[in-house]
Amino acid sequence: MKTITIALVGAGFAAHFHGKSYAKVHGVNIKLKTIVDINIEKAEEIAKMYGFEKFTADYNDVLNDEEIDVIDIVTPPHLHIKLALKALKAGKHVICEKPLTGYFGEEGDETPIGDKVSKAKMFESVLKEMNEAKEVIEKNHKMFMYAENYIYSPNILKAAEIIRGRKSKLLFMKGEGSIKGSTSPVAGMWDKTGGGVLIRLGCHPLSGVLWLKQVEAEARGEEISVVSITADTGNISAQLTGYEKRHLTSKPIDVEDFANVIITFSDGTKAVVMASDNILGGVKNHIEIYGNDSVLMCNITPTDNMKTYFVDQEGLENIYISEMMEEKMGWNNVFIAEDILRGYTYELQDFVECVAYDRKPLSGIELAYETTKVIYAAYLSASEGRKVTFDSVPVL
Repeated sequence: MKTITIALVGAGFAAHFHGKSYAKVHGVNIKLKTIVDINIEKAEEIAKMYGFEKFTADYNDVLNDEEIDVIDIVTPPHLHIKLALKALKAGKHVICEKPLTGYFGEEGDETPIGDKVSKAKMFESVLKEMNEAKEVIEKNHKMFMYAENYIYSPNILKAAEIIRGRKSKLLFMKGEGSIKGSTSPVAGMWDKTGGGVLIRLGCHPLSGVLWLKQVEAEARGEEISVVSITADTGNISAQLTGYEKRHLTSKPIDVEDFANVIITFSDGTKAVVMASDNILGGVKNHIEIYGNDSVLMCNITPTDNMKTYFVDQEGLENIYISEMMEEKMGWNNVFIAEDILRGYTYELQDFVECVAYDRKPLSGIELAYETTKVIYAAYLSASEGRKVTFDSVPVL
């Protein structure tokens, strides 16, 4: 079997999840060759930590390397689609972190763009860019694999298995991705992230409910699509004083720190997705599925397979308990096998096997496209206070 040679682009937070997960890939021979980051010291650190042979600050080094089969993109969002298309045109398979793309500003925009630029303009611009990208991807003979880890979480995969077996009708789903704020210094800037907590965190449960609805459609021999979006967003922590906000790390400038999205499908069923940057107590990731014949509760984080109680933090300084939980005293739910339970390990296993055996990934361009489309429809809905239907054209 041919060895699959991989380059990783980006040495930030997501690089650690991908690095750990590549170490668990089995049944396929892989070679971790090069990591790319403009911060060469971070690139060197990740290379040494996860066994990449080389590190560089020049993206062209991996584009021009004939040995590299797959380019795994874990950069900030505004670079995703640009780097992905370059990789495809260079004859590489692509793994692209979420989101696929966003609106990051155009020449002549008033700033800050999150406050000044029409969401209708953003929606039109993002759809145009994605349609052009989709055409390139579909014409290219290399794979585009969308790194949405929710899809590969063991409980989401088990839910899909049950839905296929029972041919359940999913009447209503609730999903949430919430945290106490981002550690990224640019998370509050629309021109760097393409939005706020909805596109950063809400994209995960959103992709999850969209994917599960397609699992249902396939199992039942139906065609199901999203027909409308109703959303509300806001900066709900703006009223707090600096002292009152001392436990929250979000610093929104022109983005939302709260979002609630109602999705209506063509079969009349519904889903609700919520995201917030104002949730203490660790990261919340879950999807609740209410069917005609079952209830499936998919709790991704926090897990409850290990609980701890400490009266002090002595000796725990370098021990990881859970994301966004610096204080370890009292009761805690410990993250065990986090890269597996959050889906990263099965995600990269699937992607590597897809390249090796030439098969379609569970998470590809269709999911990436639909998720981003719904997110920007939600921003349009919230900004104009109306339901957005996908047969309507926004007025600029």
